Amino acid sequence: LSRHYPGSDVKSSLSGSAFFDHGSLGEQEPPPPVRSYLCLTIFTCFCPAYPVNIVALVFSIMSRKSYDQGDYDGSRRLGRNALYVAIASIIIGLLVIAIFCTVQFTTVRHSATTYRCYI
Repeated sequence: LSRHYPGSDVKSSLSGSAFFDHGSLGEQEPPPPVRSYLCLTIFTCFCPAYPVNIVALVFSIMSRKSYDQGDYDGSRRLGRNALYVAIASIIIGLLVIAIFCTVQFTTVRHSATTYRCYI
């Protein structure tokens, strides 16, 4: 029979053969960091779609905190939501800029002499 020493990395099976217990060799490494798209969401804060881009920034920060707490699936889901909301924010911002430019440059301006009052 094999001897079992406390703290030993070798365990014996029922057949008497020894095998290594990989779980006790050390902590398993966490998966690589999930993309939280923080830089993209900070960039979207300069787009003129303020409620939407703030939501994207919050999702990104929540994704990082979720990863730090060990919830890797939740972190991945929140990061993906941050990406989708950031893309929506960029599209809305571009539409707002396009509408503003269209209205600004297509309106007919009257000359200043039309509105002068002669006393």
